[in-house]
Amino acid sequence: MSEPDLNEFFKGIVDSEEGPIIICNLDYRIIYVNPVAEKCYKNSYMFTGKLLESFIDEEMLSKVVMSIEWFKEDVKNNKVFALHDKNNNMDMYILAIRNTNGELIGFYGRREDRTPDQGKMFDLD
Repeated sequence: MSEPDLNEFFKGIVDSEEGPIIICNLDYRIIYVNPVAEKCYKNSYMFTGKLLESFIDEEMLSKVVMSIEWFKEDVKNNKVFALHDKNNNMDMYILAIRNTNGELIGFYGRREDRTPDQGKMFDLD
């Protein structure tokens, strides 16, 4: 399968997710927003190409930065529970994106239906 075919294949996977997904590179620039995120967040069509810090507060950005630094420490560090959204009964996670050599190349946020007692907020140990 060619690389352009694979890109479409993986984009299709992200686009089929039931929850919003926002993908960032290591410069904290948003490189992709799936269709569910476009519907969930106002003006999300304006997200792509912008820095993540434009859309989240300083405290949350600090937690994201801590998570990314933790991802860099070990290839086994790939998922951080970020918060529980009580209104939608969903949890938010930050996940690492790694290349075939295991190097961190980006990260994304994903929401899952879960209960708040199944994870500790920003548990990096």
